Amino acid sequence: MTAGAGAGGDRQQRAAPLPRSAAGNRNPWMIAVVVSIATFMEVLDTTIANVALRHIGGSLAADQDESTWILTSYLVSNAIVLPISGWLANVIGRKRFYMICVGLFTASSLLCAMSTSLSMMLVARVLQGIGGGGMAPTEQSMFADTFPPEKRAQAFALYGLTVVSAPAIGPVLGGWLTDNLSWHWVFLINLPVGLLSLTLVGWLVVEPELLQRERRERLAKGLNVDVLGMILVVLGFGALQILLDRFELDDGFSSSFISTLGVISGGSLAGLVAWELFHPQPVVNIRLLGYRTFGICCGLMFLVGFVLISTTQLLPQLAQSLLGYDATTSGLTLAVGGIATLLLMPVAGVVTGRLIQPKWLILMAVLGTGWSMFAASNLDLDLSFWSISTTRISQVVWLPFLFIPISAVSYVGMPANRNNEASALFNLMRNLGGSVGVSFVTNMLQERTQFHHERLAEHITAYNGFGWDTPLAPIDKLIQAQASILSYLDIFWLLGLMAIVVAPVILLLPRVPKGTAAAH
Repeated sequence: MTAGAGAGGDRQQRAAPLPRSAAGNRNPWMIAVVVSIATFMEVLDTTIANVALRHIGGSLAADQDESTWILTSYLVSNAIVLPISGWLANVIGRKRFYMICVGLFTASSLLCAMSTSLSMMLVARVLQGIGGGGMAPTEQSMFADTFPPEKRAQAFALYGLTVVSAPAIGPVLGGWLTDNLSWHWVFLINLPVGLLSLTLVGWLVVEPELLQRERRERLAKGLNVDVLGMILVVLGFGALQILLDRFELDDGFSSSFISTLGVISGGSLAGLVAWELFHPQPVVNIRLLGYRTFGICCGLMFLVGFVLISTTQLLPQLAQSLLGYDATTSGLTLAVGGIATLLLMPVAGVVTGRLIQPKWLILMAVLGTGWSMFAASNLDLDLSFWSISTTRISQVVWLPFLFIPISAVSYVGMPANRNNEASALFNLMRNLGGSVGVSFVTNMLQERTQFHHERLAEHITAYNGFGWDTPLAPIDKLIQAQASILSYLDIFWLLGLMAIVVAPVILLLPRVPKGTAAAH
């Protein structure tokens, strides 16, 4: 009986929730599903509005240049909140902060749908970006605290399903809603999802006693608000996001507006690093990047955001500009790859840490991504829907073996009470990588198209088969198409080279004890 009681006690001890768990005595997988609902909604919204932008601008009497601020305003406020979300979660309380973010995102989505002017839309999008910016870091912190190290990879596989599927579904759903209903439904679909998320989070998610005690102790010592740090975050990341989003539209650094933004952003971010390294309660804990594993994983997540989000924009743009696809069909070229990624996410969750060391999976995936980009650089104008789709599949099948191992191993050696701040930096690097990537490929696309057009046009003379009476318009159209496809191929090749160059850094990641994904 004693032995039986002892065995029962061991089982009960094993079943006891982790001290920082958001699940309490409930099933942690149920909580994982609950917090993933809002993740899907927020990530979906980053891509769903893109295909409807022309319709939204027309309805609000905004020209093409003004319409881009509908996207920029969201990205700027999102970029500002991301780095300070860990500090806000610690001060306000993780569950309370998360519910505020979901509620603000949902309410501002309704405001977006009700907008009757561009200014009203921009205000709504700023509020939406503030709400969305705080959600992802808080969710990842909950995942890291709720699951033991040996189950963390599988948990991040579930989280990855929402992060990866939403960008693939977004363009297709946004195109369908816009074509068949109206652009207002691009925002209205967030209402039932947001209300469902708020209801379930309020009912099921727990704020553990340990976090409540840490918050009380922090407030009892006096809250030394890092005002200067917040100002530097707003100026640095806000100016940087506007610069990246407007760089190509405003003629790069030849524009005084872009140059001024560059000076403000560079100076503010440099000052932020210097200030936060020595502040006792930094609003952005830069010192966490000193943990070798976490610093490397943040760099790798920047690369994932750079490649994934930039190619998510490139392929539909290629399909629409060169093949004449509509928004829905071009979005479907991404959806096929999204299905492949969804099928592989559970596989990556099972093998990470249990069967294969995370760093070997990451190395394999980075090299595979580089190979897929090099393969894409061999495309030509004789493209079909399926050739574009298979190109996308070859690019994203590696994503589960990047996202899950990087997410799991990033917390190795990280103090548990720093998970909120670490998640904020981790998600900042992914979003920043995406913003830099999109700006980079957009600018490169324009420059390389001009370069190839000039080189190809040099050969159109009366001395190599073109008579003086040859109509130039059809020839110029052919040259433009060829120059465009060559510029896309240049970018794919460069992205592949970036992946190959980064690969050796992965060897610096530590070996994780077998059977665990990330151990403190």
